[in-house]
Order: sequence, then structure tokens, then C-alpha cells
Amino acid sequence: MTKHPFWDGLKSYTIITLGLFINALAWTAFIIPSEIVGGGITGLSVLIFYATGFPVGITFFAINIVLIIMGIKNLGLSFGIRTIYGTIVLSVFLGILQQFITEPVVSDKFMAAIIGGILGGGSVGLVFSQGGSTGGTDIIAMIINKYRNISHGKLIMSMDVFIISSSWFLFQSIEVMVYGVVVMGVASYAIDMVLMGHRQSVQMFIFSKKPDLIAEQIANEIGRGVTLINGKGWYSKADTTILMVVVRRYENNRVFRTIKTIDPDAFISISKVMGVYGQGFDPIRY
Repeated sequence: MTKHPFWDGLKSYTIITLGLFINALAWTAFIIPSEIVGGGITGLSVLIFYATGFPVGITFFAINIVLIIMGIKNLGLSFGIRTIYGTIVLSVFLGILQQFITEPVVSDKFMAAIIGGILGGGSVGLVFSQGGSTGGTDIIAMIINKYRNISHGKLIMSMDVFIISSSWFLFQSIEVMVYGVVVMGVASYAIDMVLMGHRQSVQMFIFSKKPDLIAEQIANEIGRGVTLINGKGWYSKADTTILMVVVRRYENNRVFRTIKTIDPDAFISISKVMGVYGQGFDPIRY
């Protein structure tokens, strides 16, 4: 069955929207009411909110206009559309949730920092995995990552140190800065874990008496290439065809189901690979 671009796009935007809602919830339910200053443009917007009372959502949207233009120029119109969407939706979610959530969900500040970091970082990773962005320093990280194979989490954390440190001028509290560092440390780890899980690939060797049928189904149903390797069984002395397939980890269950439907007696070997670059996977960087 051929994938339809409309349904693929709808699924992608649904995941992005979910990630944006979770991100807004992390800030409004845990970080902002606990008076913790995180990083990014959201963190800067929170600083302005603490200083002036100006709504976080409006400040966040205004600052992102310039960064969106940079993103369109370096990453293309497709990125710009998703980033504009992400910025608008996240701004709306921040504005709405901040009106209803005025007290932290958990009273312990350290726990709020941990939970907020996990939800905030995991949601950003979810948005990144679909080619979107929550705006702000995420845009800068994606521009750099386009040309250099550097962790999104490390890039964002490096850029956010200045924003977190600037909270000293408002609160004059080392404790606030430490909690901000905790949020960003946990968030950067969560970003990398989500992205690694989404990008992790496996290599499969398939031994079957019906290699052509299996190869055809994998190519048509899953959209992955298949390499046929001529082999010979040592014990049986019979010639055989071995299928080699490289897929994302989340796709291997579909391959298993396809193989089981065609040849339940097939022999399969599967192993993780460090990275896969080229068509259908990550772009080659230097």
C-alpha cells in the first residue's frame, strides 16, 4: 500500500501539535509557577513575565518572528511553514494554559524542575522528529545541525546558559539559577533520548524460501530498499538468497509482520547500527 502524502502530513502535524501542548504544559504547570527560569526564547519570555507581568505567549511569539525568517532562509520554506505553525500553536497553548494554571502542580521545586525538564525536553524531541520546531534557540540548533552532526541537546543547552545566568539580575538567587540548570540538563537529555529512539536504525538479514515476495512487500508496503545477496548453506549445500534490509527501529515490527505473513519459517538476524546516512535516512555531514 502506497503512503498518501496527505495522511503522512496530517499524522506529522498531529504529533507536532501534541508535542507543543506537552511543552506548554511543562512550562505553565511546573516551571513558570515554581519561579524557575529555563532556557530558550521561552525562558527569556518567562524572565520578561517575572519582571513586567507581560504574558509569556505574546512575548514568545514576537521574539520568534526574526528567528523564523532565519529558519526559512537556511532550512527552506517547508521548515518555515512548520515553524510558523509551531510558534503560533505554542504561543496559543502558553497563553491559554497560563490563564488557568496559577499554582505549581507539585510543591517541591526540585521535583517541578525534573518533571518540567522531562516533559519540556521530550516534547521538543517529539517536534524535532517530525521536522518541526518550537521556535527560539531550537531554530538555531536545527540550522547548525543541518551542516554539522552535533547533538541538538548540547547545542540548545550551550545557547541557554546565558539566558539562565541572566536570571541573577532579576532574582539575585543562585538557587534559581541552579534549578534552571537542572531543567536544561534534564531537558537536553530527554531531547537526545527521543531523537535517538526515532532515528535509531537496525540491519536485518532474512533467510527465506520466498525472498522475492518478501522483498516486494518490504519495498512496496514499507518503502525501504532491499539488497539481495547470493549465498550457500554449508550444511545443506543449497544455494540461497539472503535479503539485507536497513530500517528505522520503529519499522522493524512491520517487517516482522510482513515476513511472518509470507514465510513463517523464515530465519531472521537483526542488529543495531551506529548510524545510517543516505537516501531515506540521515543526510551525510562532514
